[in-house]
Amino acid sequence: MPDSPAASSPAPSSGSARLRGTAAGLLVSAAAVAAAYLLHQLLPAVPVLTAAVLLGLLAANVPGVAVRAAGTWKPGLAVAARKFLRLGIVLLGLKVSLAAIAGLGWTALVLIVVLVLAAFAGTYGICRLFRLPGDEPVLIAAGFSICGVSAIGAVAAVRRTRTEETVVPIALVTLCGTLAIAALPLAGSLLKLSPEVFGSWAGASVHDVGQVVATAQTAGTAALAAAVVVKLARVILLAPMTAAAGLAARRAEARGTAAGKRPPLVPLFVLGFLAMILVRTSGVLPEAALDTAGLVQELLFTAALFALGAGVRVRTLFASGVRAAAAALASWVLISGLGLAAAVLLAG
Repeated sequence: MPDSPAASSPAPSSGSARLRGTAAGLLVSAAAVAAAYLLHQLLPAVPVLTAAVLLGLLAANVPGVAVRAAGTWKPGLAVAARKFLRLGIVLLGLKVSLAAIAGLGWTALVLIVVLVLAAFAGTYGICRLFRLPGDEPVLIAAGFSICGVSAIGAVAAVRRTRTEETVVPIALVTLCGTLAIAALPLAGSLLKLSPEVFGSWAGASVHDVGQVVATAQTAGTAALAAAVVVKLARVILLAPMTAAAGLAARRAEARGTAAGKRPPLVPLFVLGFLAMILVRTSGVLPEAALDTAGLVQELLFTAALFALGAGVRVRTLFASGVRAAAAALASWVLISGLGLAAAVLLAG
């Protein structure tokens, strides 16, 4: 009997240590967000999300810091990597207005659906050709064809992909989207594209919404308007594509021998994303609230990408990183070509 108080004492100590670790990891993530914005201010060519990934990779591989990233900071970094990313996906829905998308017309909407399906299938095939491991082919295909980091997070959730396995796809979709910010305006100028065609091209082929805006605004307001509407038409396909990935995961699990809880068909945060689309379409929120939500979404994504990067060792990254990078570049060229063809058809 005298031993019972001592036996129960480690639990509160362990719980408080974990709480301190969670707080420390979240504070480090917040500091990294500030550093990413500062780096973007000093080097405008480096987008905030790209800076966050790079800072995370540094944290995971610099001696001394890496020990803390894998130890005391890990609980807080895990919260940022999973929870913040999912909250950001929910808030992404506030960027999508069904009324604006409907303005494209049925022909344009069907063309965009065909574009996304072709981009997904083509990217998946390229990744399989390069023999990428695990869920990397489907995650890269989702990120490149739909909406970058958001699509990778959503598909990873329904496929129960480990967080560590999402890092290479997220790094590649972020870096290739950054490449597009520099490459597409140059190509558009050489091809002498009109602002509307260039904007539609950016919206049809660049990955994340922020990257689309950064790319299209170089050609003026007409290009930016066209880019945003086309991009958001792709974003809305996040829900049905996630549901399809969830259905495929359920069928694969049913054919296997593993027992247990079946993966969700559509995760709760994707339902939240759909709910926010309805809120945006209803027009009940003032512009100031939408702007604030957009800023919060970017902050959440920045913290999540830093945390994901902080979980990757360079040696692990290079295990499939070279092949994955080659596959991503080939996929980026494919999607850029498909997007340009779609933009020309939309303008016609």
